[in-house]
Amino acid sequence: MGNWLKYLTLLVLVAGGWWLGAPKADFAAAPERQAQASTPTVASTTQSTADHSQFDVLQQDFENAVEVTKACLTCHTEAAKQVMATFHWTWERTDLPTGKTVGKKVVINNFCVAVVSNWRRCTSCHAGYGWKDAGFDFTKEELVDCLVCHDTTGTYKKFPPGAGHPVYEPKEFPPGSGKIWEPPDLKKIAQNVGPTSRATCGACHFYGGGGDGVKHGDMDSTLKNPPKTVDVHMSPEGANMTCSDCHYSGAHRIAGSRYAMTAKDTHGKDLPVSDGDPATCESCHGLAPMKDPKLNDHVDKVACQTCHIPAFARGDKPTKMWWDWSKAGDKERGVEEDENGWEVYNFKKGEFVWAKNVTPTYRWFNGRMEVMTLGEKIDPTQEVFINKPLGGPDDPEARIYPFKVFRGKQGYDPVNQVLLVPHLMPYNAEDKTAFWASFQWGPAFEEGMKAAGLPYSGQYDWVETTMYWPL
Repeated sequence: MGNWLKYLTLLVLVAGGWWLGAPKADFAAAPERQAQASTPTVASTTQSTADHSQFDVLQQDFENAVEVTKACLTCHTEAAKQVMATFHWTWERTDLPTGKTVGKKVVINNFCVAVVSNWRRCTSCHAGYGWKDAGFDFTKEELVDCLVCHDTTGTYKKFPPGAGHPVYEPKEFPPGSGKIWEPPDLKKIAQNVGPTSRATCGACHFYGGGGDGVKHGDMDSTLKNPPKTVDVHMSPEGANMTCSDCHYSGAHRIAGSRYAMTAKDTHGKDLPVSDGDPATCESCHGLAPMKDPKLNDHVDKVACQTCHIPAFARGDKPTKMWWDWSKAGDKERGVEEDENGWEVYNFKKGEFVWAKNVTPTYRWFNGRMEVMTLGEKIDPTQEVFINKPLGGPDDPEARIYPFKVFRGKQGYDPVNQVLLVPHLMPYNAEDKTAFWASFQWGPAFEEGMKAAGLPYSGQYDWVETTMYWPL
């Protein structure tokens, strides 16, 4: 009875508009109700009980975005503390079954490879300001970025090499491109904050791995305004939901993680939102979603996504399937595109293969991943898995699940038998050790491994690697 009482209380609070950041609808609500409550536009700020343009503290001309956060915290006194307790802030978490520390801070991958020594580029998608080196202070509340999640104007953009900041004066990027980044109107944005939207979540998640659709096979900029054939939940023609309608647990916590997923939900919509991870199909659709009882028999061993995501990268954008770093550095080749206009070579990053409407790879999955972290030994004579889904047919928590399999070629140390961290983005204009400054792999690997606190033999070679991305 206690759970149901909490559930009823939650519904009453949400219906009463108790808190601006609360879920905009009951997760088990009918689609038409969710659609009405989830419109990701500036107009959605009318759901708020406050007009931020009327606040005296937001009438000033802000010198920088940190000053905006200080203003926000004069009213939202606990917001930064809440954010700082989340994975979006720490970029690390403990894998409870093993006690191993995982997360962007410490893992390695086969697209942009590693955060270490490349902070100011990678942290352009951090929920904070100023993480430009290993000395970033994770305890300073004013460094939390409120605007990246709550902008409703569509004009707030973090500068790619800005360590999480927007630009404060016009800047050209990429260098020599002629593209000028203009400073955002911080006062206007601060006066028009509102609930999160597909666009605000997607500002980072659609572009993970350094570009639109690179990393995730099921997320790219198509999802800002997707047709129903791409995403029935988020399409304006469908339920018109936002990401946070499902990925929400309260107090700025974001439900769902590729490190600790719920592959098999045994609670369904009987579990109150406040008591667990609502980011499953069953949390809305229940444990017997089909009209045909025989089809419902499949739910025990086959994930909903397996049948309902028959292909990925179905929108406007392709997804990257292969990334070969060993080919990078040829300035004479420059940048090459294929007949579709897809970039297949970039002298800074190497060779790529893209694809659309890709059939997933299917594996048994119990929600847990075996994840490689920096400095772990590899066997280059075998297939090198940077991560691998766990589970099997005899695992009661496992189901058959669809994945995007991402493959690449990256540097490794043949003496120490570890994948190498390349220093790609220069720390400053004087830094010549970065690959994007000298286009020499030796100094780049030496500096990257030094920053990671790992030994480097001075020798490097190339090895193919594999990653699994749940759909």
